[in-house]
Amino acid sequence: MSQFTFKMPDLGEGTVDAEIVAWHTKPGDLVVEDQLIVEVMTDKAAVEVPAPVSGRVVSVTGAPGDKVAVGSPLIVFELSDGAAVPAAAPAPPKAVSAAAPMVAQTVAPPAPAVAQPVARPAAQPAASPAAAKGRVMTSPANRRLAREAGIDLATVAGSGPGGRILRADLQTGAPRETPADAADTTEIKVIGLRRLIAERMSEAKRTIPHFAYVEEVDVTELESLREHLNHSRPKDAGSLSYLPLVVMALTRVLESFPQCNVLYDAARGVLVRHRAMHVGIATQTSDGLKVPVVRDAQSLALWEMAAEIRRLAERARSNKATREELVGSTITVTSLGKLGGIASTPIINAPEVAIIGLNKAVERPVVAQGAVVVRRIMNLSSSFDHRFVDGYDAAAMIQALKERLEHPATIFIPTVKSS
Repeated sequence: MSQFTFKMPDLGEGTVDAEIVAWHTKPGDLVVEDQLIVEVMTDKAAVEVPAPVSGRVVSVTGAPGDKVAVGSPLIVFELSDGAAVPAAAPAPPKAVSAAAPMVAQTVAPPAPAVAQPVARPAAQPAASPAAAKGRVMTSPANRRLAREAGIDLATVAGSGPGGRILRADLQTGAPRETPADAADTTEIKVIGLRRLIAERMSEAKRTIPHFAYVEEVDVTELESLREHLNHSRPKDAGSLSYLPLVVMALTRVLESFPQCNVLYDAARGVLVRHRAMHVGIATQTSDGLKVPVVRDAQSLALWEMAAEIRRLAERARSNKATREELVGSTITVTSLGKLGGIASTPIINAPEVAIIGLNKAVERPVVAQGAVVVRRIMNLSSSFDHRFVDGYDAAAMIQALKERLEHPATIFIPTVKSS
């Protein structure tokens, strides 16, 4: 028998490490060449890594949530006598999807993290040899981790040389003294897509000076148009929501406000203004928030727009969206539909400079020409990067969008450019 150590492969695009998302094998398992063994995530993509050889798994490196450097040992195989050992690097792993810039542009998600109940163990395992001698062998970092987690190192059986306690020993159910109500709590490790969302949301909020602008829009006429179009919609077309109408109106408005259809390249200190309008549609899925992109939205007719938004949302929710469908937006629209509330303050999808949020449409009493009437009102909640979009320009853009939505026939009229 011989052993083969498979190292974390180079996943491209300058990747230096990858996060373990889910192991699909464990020590002792027999695997065959090209069988999926592990899912990992880089800052660019979720990647499925296949086995480079057939054999028995001896050991694996890292638990879900751990990062492994490119070129470091990932998994060790025991090969049968005469089995061939790869002479060169195996074919690049398959990227199942790519991470896109945030509010929520992210990757096609890996398997969700498993919630592990925290409960008082029934029996304590034998202490490590080091602990039995009155001393515990482990690193300062592990001591700090144990202290923060409330773990008594003297009760942990170390799996390292001479009973040394490794980080993995602290992450795989090491015994600890817990509060009396610990059985009523659940710990969920933040990994994969949720970790990526958290990091990018935090980065966007920390680095971008957001300012919010909320405007009330009377969508009574828009609702009448929507109902009319739904009654006469093309065969096989889905029901029309406000979203395609708002996106179409936005593309008309951006023709007059190109400074809101830009990306900020922080590394070069350059604003990249786009002529095409690639509109990101923030989409809630069971695995987190994703932002599939309607490319060249300005060139789509209404039913084409509706069909494309529906197609992309379905692909995002079923984890079938490709990298090209999840990256490259120049401005984002987000909507919680009937859960939209009165107002919100959406986080900008960096490196964009603007995001438009749709709140729920409800009937309210309003004063019109001296009389109280019932109208359908919807608030638009927008956020802008104050470094590059002045308050006046942001307000002017939202007012122009409001005008189009309140007079929906103008949604279908391109902006007339002055000579």
